[in-house]
Amino acid sequence: MTHDALSSSHRVREAVIIKEKHIPDVTQRVDHACQPTLYQPIEQARGEGRVSQSRITPFDIQEPGLLESRKMKLWDVFKRGVIRSGSNDFYPKRPSDLKGKSRKLVAHPFLEEEPTVREWLETCVPTRNDLGQYISNLFPSLGWIPRYNSDWMLGDAIAGLTVGIVVIPQAMAYALLAGLTPEYGLYTSFTGAVVYWMFGTSKDIVIGTTAIGSLLVGEVVATVEEAKNGLYSHEEAAKTLSLLAGSVLLVCGFLRLGWLIEFIPYVPISAFVTSASITIMTTQFPVVLGITDINKRDSPYHVILNTFRGLGRIQTDAYIGLSSIVLLFFLKSVFDRLETRQPERKRMWATLSSLRMTFTMILFTMISQMAHYGLPEDQTRFRIVGKIENGFKHAGIPNLDPDLIGTVLPQLPAIVMILIIEHIAIAKSFGRKFGYTVITSQEMCAQGCANIFSPFVGGYVCTGSFTASAVVSKSGVRTPLAGLFSAFILVLALYVLPSVFYYIPMAALAGLIIHAVSNLATPPKTLYKYWKLSPFELFIWTAGVVSAFFSTLETSIYSTVGLSFLLLLVRHAQAQGQFLGQVQVYEVSSDTMNGATGQQNQHDPHPESLGLNSPRDTYLPIDSTTGLSPDVRVQSPYPGVFIYRFTEGFDYINQAQNIDHLLSYITANTRHAKVYDDFDSQARLWCDPPLSNHSDYNAIALPALQAVVLDFSSVNNIDITSIQGLISARNTLDQHAADTIPWHFAGVYNRWTRRALALAGFGYPTVDEVDSWEPSYTLAAPPIPAEENKYSPISPRTVRSEEENSGVGDLEGLRPIYGTNRPFFHPDLVAAVRAAVHGAKRRDGLPTSGISWLPT
Repeated sequence: MTHDALSSSHRVREAVIIKEKHIPDVTQRVDHACQPTLYQPIEQARGEGRVSQSRITPFDIQEPGLLESRKMKLWDVFKRGVIRSGSNDFYPKRPSDLKGKSRKLVAHPFLEEEPTVREWLETCVPTRNDLGQYISNLFPSLGWIPRYNSDWMLGDAIAGLTVGIVVIPQAMAYALLAGLTPEYGLYTSFTGAVVYWMFGTSKDIVIGTTAIGSLLVGEVVATVEEAKNGLYSHEEAAKTLSLLAGSVLLVCGFLRLGWLIEFIPYVPISAFVTSASITIMTTQFPVVLGITDINKRDSPYHVILNTFRGLGRIQTDAYIGLSSIVLLFFLKSVFDRLETRQPERKRMWATLSSLRMTFTMILFTMISQMAHYGLPEDQTRFRIVGKIENGFKHAGIPNLDPDLIGTVLPQLPAIVMILIIEHIAIAKSFGRKFGYTVITSQEMCAQGCANIFSPFVGGYVCTGSFTASAVVSKSGVRTPLAGLFSAFILVLALYVLPSVFYYIPMAALAGLIIHAVSNLATPPKTLYKYWKLSPFELFIWTAGVVSAFFSTLETSIYSTVGLSFLLLLVRHAQAQGQFLGQVQVYEVSSDTMNGATGQQNQHDPHPESLGLNSPRDTYLPIDSTTGLSPDVRVQSPYPGVFIYRFTEGFDYINQAQNIDHLLSYITANTRHAKVYDDFDSQARLWCDPPLSNHSDYNAIALPALQAVVLDFSSVNNIDITSIQGLISARNTLDQHAADTIPWHFAGVYNRWTRRALALAGFGYPTVDEVDSWEPSYTLAAPPIPAEENKYSPISPRTVRSEEENSGVGDLEGLRPIYGTNRPFFHPDLVAAVRAAVHGAKRRDGLPTSGISWLPT
């Protein structure tokens, strides 16, 4: 054995010690396994008179001497006296001498203890340290504020002032989408800038107004106005919605429910964003063209039709709107080219590109002011913003009228869903880019606090803005405190610039909105990638966009999420496991082939002649449709031994599919003992195939069922339905083989799953088969102290040398990985298959004496 094979700190070995013992011929087995496992002790209990003869269950068996022990715990008294069940009732088929058998091989047997509900509850109760950590996690700023320095302040000041200038025209434009006047967008952006730094975990994200969020608010405002006939103003509806959304987000953040957003897949969000961008552009084109009397709350399809019908009513606004769109796209194209051609000045050109919207608004505001020079205030050449209140004139307490809340609540789930997903997607993208971790639950707290505080200063719902976040990131932001500098610019705008905002053209703001959302639509290249990755999900995406185009955004998000869940459930319910076969493989690398140069023997077909390493066993699907090389032969490790892998877990949803597949394949590829062996004809079922003329030689030649190996590496938890399915499958196969078939399990790492399987009679040989069973355990070499490590003075985990570990005498130093009271639970598939093959050979009377070592 090479030194590399000894470098692992926990070398795992499987020691199989076989005693010479006569094994009866496989055709002489007695049918003793036709009764269900859980009910076999009942007949014995009836004979001993410990239970009545009517309505007996597996829990009716009482043990003699129930109250003789004075040290019996209260729970034991309750379990034995009230539930009327003892430990032998829960393990009716487990032999009592497993510990004695294990001591013949393992010097230090390990008996696995059962996990208890009390143990689980203790892990759920937070300790004092947990509470302290939870409180400190609510305010992550406390971890970096004491280290704040002048270098960080300079970077934050530049980034914050830059993004503040960029946000002003965007916030004013997006407020129009919400059905509010432009100053409400400034209030909303101010709230996010002031609050986020205390609770957030991302330095690059900017919370404020967004096109999608504003559009959703506008739909809620329109719904409230239509349902209540103008009883509540737009501002009241928007503020109430913000308070409710913030409360939901804050509660989810406090309860650390950030994992809930993982239930929303990417495709519905992509479809929604594309649909929202189409909806926003279609609703803003009438404003760009100056066409009035168009209901922009209709579906995009109807808005487009009404826009074409109203082309004859185009006003002077079209000159302003169309020219602003052309200018914005022209500036973006120029700066993008300069970034590519002059990479050394990339940051400067990126900053100038981000200011193109501000420059456009200043330019058209000056044009508007000159166009309206000398005109009376009640006359305009095109629509302008008009008067904006100075300061926070709209600050106040939100309206909590139950009638208003009841009207807003039906649309709250979709809005909260979109707000948090949009925010987390932006924050995590920057976190991956710059190498820091974004905590979803804490972002919920930050966003919740911002949305709760927003209506009190006059704002509405806010979330992460991708455009503003990209600007602040490119400007060299250092900490989340940059938001305070942005807030300073917004306050300055509210108190100093309202008179300038008076002349901003509405068509220019609409053009800015169209330009800002134009890049949100999913490009054709990405759609083609969807098709290559998952065609059905492209269908879901298309259904979401089409439904939004002809209906509403709520229909789009709910339909796509529903279809995604349906796809998940169908895939999970129809998931079939795979039967695996054994293949011997060799590892080949450039080093291996270089070492084998000059040693090749063209006349020797064995790979060892090429100087390759020793082969190892691997297990691949037997199904030929999996794309394996046709020259690779996958075969059973031993006749009658079947290996089954669960591909997508094992629970009540897919247990029927897996069990049916398992039984149909095994029964079709093994001999039916009732039909083809010397079995009593009266015991045959009506569904057993007839054997009239002994013409089915292929069926007679099939092997007898020997063992079933289940790969549980993809299974973590198991439920009662799944357990019952395994019990039914075991009973069916026992009757099929007219014998008790051992079931081996690989990769059952969850203690509760092992407990459930053991309670159902799995994991150990039954009383009926223990006499002919010889144990096979997987042992591990414990790590040696650093002072004894002769190979690596750095790593104290190198195991002992091959000479020190060779031979049976060294078993004294090895320890079992799993409990010796559950020998059919194995750490990996290789160990499980070898144990199953070893038992099958003993059943067939084949020689298997010796010691077999398996390093993993």
